[in-house]
Amino acid sequence: EVQLVESGGGLVQAGGSLRLSCAVSGFTLRDYAIAWFRQAPGKEREGVACIRKTDGKTHYADSMKGRFSISNDNAKDTVFLQMNSLKPEDTAVYYCAAGWVGCQVDGMDYWGKGTLVTVAS
Repeated sequence: EVQLVESGGGLVQAGGSLRLSCAVSGFTLRDYAIAWFRQAPGKEREGVACIRKTDGKTHYADSMKGRFSISNDNAKDTVFLQMNSLKPEDTAVYYCAAGWVGCQVDGMDYWGKGTLVTVAS
């Protein structure tokens, strides 16, 4: 059974940091592109960061560049999202996802249930 389980969300003050984790099971992490998405209330789900399976390169949404960092530990089947300099507009449910083809939101094959991040001003 494929599972992606996010953790590490919570309440943080603006300017603070959080580290999200995504523990995966039921598939081989290195065989998939792994990404983080987020969805704020009333908004569409948007991409945050991704690790491509072809070359391991990372990609970030423009508003996250320099503040967020995605990484993975294949030995532990875990993906991380380090978030620094958090802003109130970063408040959202953050989802971990795996895609055989790539990093597009419509092309992801497996999704976690999400973890809520709330950034207080």
